Amino acid sequence: MKVKDLRANNSVDSIELEIVSKGESKAFSTARGSGSLCNCAGKDETGEIKITLWNEQINQVEEGNKIRIDNGWVSEYKGEKQLSTGRQGTITVL
Repeated sequence: MKVKDLRANNSVDSIELEIVSKGESKAFSTARGSGSLCNCAGKDETGEIKITLWNEQINQVEEGNKIRIDNGWVSEYKGEKQLSTGRQGTITVL
């Protein structure tokens, strides 16, 4: 799968991306729990997308890494598509 093929509110079987930027991690707390999140940007030859890293994923991924997300999920926030591992997915640094 490629960035150009990603659609909001859809699953992602597998995608490989290069991390081009990584923001600061932020703590969050909701009725469903608390933890940390970090937004970064990933790209392939077809485009770029925002990626949300959760908790232990934040320390696994650095700018310049190539990653693969399996069983991921694309959501939309303020009109912008965001990719994450969702509840069942995994992230692997290649």
